[in-house]
Amino acid sequence: MNNSQIDRINELYRKSQSEGLTEEEKEEQLKLRSEYIANIRRNLRGTLEQVSFVNPDGSITKAKDRKKNKEEE
Repeated sequence: MNNSQIDRINELYRKSQSEGLTEEEKEEQLKLRSEYIANIRRNLRGTLEQVSFVNPDGSITKAKDRKKNKEEE
């Protein structure tokens, strides 16, 4: 998602608050918001996969490995 798309989301929001949106604009807003949320989730998931935990015994476990171990139990 680039800055022009984010600007468009904000522009549509401001217009919805002041004068309302046409059906086409509502669909565009919904599509852009969904795309924005998907990007946020993808970025967050990528960040969380890089998290590591230091175990009491001093070993280091990646978050994604820890999740796999809990699912197996």
